[in-house]
Amino acid sequence: MPNKKQIYDRDKVAIGLAIFVALISFPFWFNMGKASPAPEIKLSDKAKAAKQCIAPTAYMRAEHMAILDLWRDTVVRDAKRVYSTNDGLTFNMSLSTGENSCMGCHVTKADFCDKCHNYASVRPYCWDCHIAPKENK
Repeated sequence: MPNKKQIYDRDKVAIGLAIFVALISFPFWFNMGKASPAPEIKLSDKAKAAKQCIAPTAYMRAEHMAILDLWRDTVVRDAKRVYSTNDGLTFNMSLSTGENSCMGCHVTKADFCDKCHNYASVRPYCWDCHIAPKENK
């Protein structure tokens, strides 16, 4: 009689573990290399005509939150409400007020802001303080 305990159902345990690992890892290897398509953003006619925001599109996509934070601090702490670009263009440092502000060109929050933020799974706190613009139906 051997001193060591033997597992008599070793084959069944191994098969069960293999099935368990396959089922648990299925979502990872099934979606490997696939990415969800980026959202299509609807721009207003004014934004299309302008061809550029306060900075190039790629920069704005990556850095818009830092710019908005800087604008918030400048408006609140320094009471300056106008931003001037290197090209001499001026913009109101506001999300919601005025024709020459963010929402002046990007008129629908649902089509512009929300689509990208939902895609990136982020919840910005802009609209916790600011009044969200009314959507035109």
